[in-house]
Amino acid sequence: METIRRGIRHSPELRDGLGWTLFLAVLASVGQVVVPIAVQQTIDHGLRGEGGPDVGYTTWLAVLAGLAIAVTSWASYAMTARLFSAAEHGLATLRVKAFRHVHDLPLLTQNTERRGSLVSRVTSDVDQVSQFLVFGGLLFIVSIGQILIATVVMVFYSWQLALVVWLCFAPLFLSLRYFQRKLSAAYGTVRRQVGVLLSAVSEPVVGAAVVKAYAIEDRTQERIDAAIDVHKAASTRAQGFTAFSFSLGGISAGFANAGVLIVGIWLGQGHLLGDWGETITAGEVLAFAFLVTLFVGPVQMGTQILTDAQNAIAGWRRVIGILDTPADLVDPGPDGEVLPKGAIDVRFDDVSFAYPGGVEVLSDIELVVPAGQRVAVVGETGSGKSTIAKLLTRLMDPSRGRVLLDGIDLREVAETALRRSVVLVPQEGFLFDDTLAANVRYGRLGATVEEIREAADALGLGDWLAGLPDGTGTQVGQRGESLSAGERQLVALLRAQLADPDLLVLDEATSAVDPQLETSIGRALERLMSGRTSVTIAHRLSTAEAADVVVVVDRGRIVQHGPHAELVRQAGSAYARLHTSWVAQHAPR
Repeated sequence: METIRRGIRHSPELRDGLGWTLFLAVLASVGQVVVPIAVQQTIDHGLRGEGGPDVGYTTWLAVLAGLAIAVTSWASYAMTARLFSAAEHGLATLRVKAFRHVHDLPLLTQNTERRGSLVSRVTSDVDQVSQFLVFGGLLFIVSIGQILIATVVMVFYSWQLALVVWLCFAPLFLSLRYFQRKLSAAYGTVRRQVGVLLSAVSEPVVGAAVVKAYAIEDRTQERIDAAIDVHKAASTRAQGFTAFSFSLGGISAGFANAGVLIVGIWLGQGHLLGDWGETITAGEVLAFAFLVTLFVGPVQMGTQILTDAQNAIAGWRRVIGILDTPADLVDPGPDGEVLPKGAIDVRFDDVSFAYPGGVEVLSDIELVVPAGQRVAVVGETGSGKSTIAKLLTRLMDPSRGRVLLDGIDLREVAETALRRSVVLVPQEGFLFDDTLAANVRYGRLGATVEEIREAADALGLGDWLAGLPDGTGTQVGQRGESLSAGERQLVALLRAQLADPDLLVLDEATSAVDPQLETSIGRALERLMSGRTSVTIAHRLSTAEAADVVVVVDRGRIVQHGPHAELVRQAGSAYARLHTSWVAQHAPR
């Protein structure tokens, strides 16, 4: 119930028009008992009346029953339509909230959570909630109402037979709490395994080239098969509880029908008179048979709805779990600071960073980058240089200390203002399955085709752009696979040019490109960095040679800082060793 209450708070549309929907549900439930009453009245008073069959009375009852069925059908339709509309609007809100919150989560959380699990929480988990709300939630209320109304009418006709029915269903009712706990645990496991299964299937699809290149199809299939088997086992266990509870409902229904007939005949023959009450009529026994059907249907439906409810609530709980995961990068929003236009100065003030539960990967970083300066950050793999880029672009916040731009703590800068002023060009620019123009416009969403061409000309990439099959309308394919690695990097540079940042952070944009494009990219980078502060995570020391200042990071600390020419002369230093190793690797053979 707590999960349902919290889910409704996240999706307030679920409460829209709830009173009217419940009224329709009550109307639909009440209408169900008209037919049994009409049957009883027809037999006892229309066909077996004192003066013989009364055709007029029977006809009037038939018309009344028909009208009641029509009203009941309309109420059921209207109730379902309103419920469907409210559920889909509410769950669309929940899905949007969850998806947006996924993007607000820290990169660390995103990287440690299975991609398939994150996707399943905003897709299949929400779908389970939708199915429950549309086809189960209110139907459960309708079913309870139908059981209560049927019970009232049964007691009116014969409290003895009503007692028989309830005694037959008592084992099922008493065991519901037990099954609810078992189903909740079982379907919680099922929902988790759905995420695992999606990850197992999606990763080989994305990495199909690697799978084929290393001929690991069998190993990949074994991993998928194992995930499918675990999911199958979890689903089978959950369905086992469902089948048992549903079967128990069927057995109870059989006993109830048999009990009504046997006890009804005894009562009709006067074998249970005296303190037991008056003799029951044939019409009342037949009406009771209809009422038992009205009683049994909702009970068996209720056992199925209970199953759907546990599956849905397990999914709902997982979606709420995402929303409850704190987004540690808090956006100050409209109250945040706005960085002035122009080249930005950067300062790391006693900055340290550690992943949760881990050792520090950066310690006591003190660094000042004057406005307009070009800085290259170098170091061995795992030294912490990429962490500096993530802190500088506020993909993460420091564990201690401050990162300042123009003297303003990054945590106090409004997110929108930060993204306008600071742009990260990653080592491998991610492209979406769309046109080149659509991908470049992520730098500035309102850019026209002419502005994209002007940006390309400004970077010296006009001829390359014009040489593409469809120019700016060229389809880049999934993850940009229709372009070469170098061309994907050119698109990333065009994005950055359109964004017109004041601080440019580069994760070595030339480290994995085609040799024939390296010159073009180098020329474009030179123009892109002109007039801006730039910090480059340098994997190639040729980048460091062209920088104004080189920052050497070793084991999470800055160990050297200065121009390339000065650092390379410091014999035995970390930078001298890196440079010597790099020169040896790239020397002509």
